[in-house]
Amino acid sequence: MIIDTHTHFYDPYRPEGVPWPSPSNKLLYRTVLPEHLKPLAVAEGVTGTVVVEASRWLEDNQWILDLAQNDPFIVGFVSGVVPNQPSFPTELARFAASPLFRGIRVGGNALVDGEQGTFLDDMALLAARDLSLDVLVGDPSHFAGLFALAERVPDLRIVINHVGNMKIDGTALTPDWSERFRKAATHPNVYMKVSGLLENSTVQPAPTDVDFYRPLLDCLWDAFGEERLIFGSNWPVCEQAGTYAGCVSIVRSYFGEKGEEASANYFWRNAKRVYKWIERM
Repeated sequence: MIIDTHTHFYDPYRPEGVPWPSPSNKLLYRTVLPEHLKPLAVAEGVTGTVVVEASRWLEDNQWILDLAQNDPFIVGFVSGVVPNQPSFPTELARFAASPLFRGIRVGGNALVDGEQGTFLDDMALLAARDLSLDVLVGDPSHFAGLFALAERVPDLRIVINHVGNMKIDGTALTPDWSERFRKAATHPNVYMKVSGLLENSTVQPAPTDVDFYRPLLDCLWDAFGEERLIFGSNWPVCEQAGTYAGCVSIVRSYFGEKGEEASANYFWRNAKRVYKWIERM
């Protein structure tokens, strides 16, 4: 079993359009739906996906949930409901009525002033509903806010997206990055989504040789262990740097070396721990 915990679905040709991607991005500005993902994913043994928001427009959350309702390949949705505003509790209650609603995602900037407004109360509400928080770290400075949140709301499961957007050059990590990952892992409620490898490679098109990524993967393995690393492809964004098959082959090679139990944890069990995704097939 493989659960891909990071895919995006959108349709720029809906009457209202989309806030992302830009029409200038000729690769990504196209309709991407489950019917486009499944031929790629099933060929690699993927059995389901957790969709991650690609829009902060409120009704796009409903659009994804409606899409998911009719397709059992979608086992969960990490939404774009925006915290730190008065409407958050009501909006969260509305969408969380669906069992496929598994959490929300915020950008790293939301953590910088994380003690302002209702942000901490909103995070506590997520935790009380047994939902998770994905964090798209955009800058190393965002880690301080992430650490503070992990301490302030210890019951909230937090998932760092795309290996913290660290640029990968095939060499040993700098002490600063090693320390960020080590410190993140000291918080038992923080998980690492091993996604965005191809996109974060400084060599493009991105290599598919596992040894190019090994220094980073070894650091993450040593820090987080086998129960807090999670698989995600970041499709279709990964296609800017390589192929879906290439994305899977790197982590399949690495975690396969760790044994059957560790590989199963990485490819689906840890995602179950974090997202508590719904078995539908």
